[in-house]
Amino acid sequence: MGKRDDLIARYAEDLRTKCGMTADMDLLTKVTIGCGPAIYDADASTVAATQESELETVKNNFLIKKLGLADGPQLMEAIKSVLETYGQSERNKYRAVVYYMLVKHFGKESVYG
Repeated sequence: MGKRDDLIARYAEDLRTKCGMTADMDLLTKVTIGCGPAIYDADASTVAATQESELETVKNNFLIKKLGLADGPQLMEAIKSVLETYGQSERNKYRAVVYYMLVKHFGKESVYG
């Protein structure tokens, strides 16, 4: 298996053990590929959940630009809900896992169809 496959397996394990959900592996793979080279960078591969600027970036670059959602308070509520599901005590919140859960939350799987 390649490095990306190892990361996808790690993300699926996080979804199962930390978030209590079974990953749709096809969708998780597409979301991971959509993250591009960021998944290989230690800093960029995770979401800094305590930094408001990082949450704004997720909202603007992923939810609005990528998923095509309209801006509004529901976007930040969804991000915070997903981070809560991941677990406040979990230091490394992988970007691909957070994005995957956001895609599921908004029912935007078709973006990766």
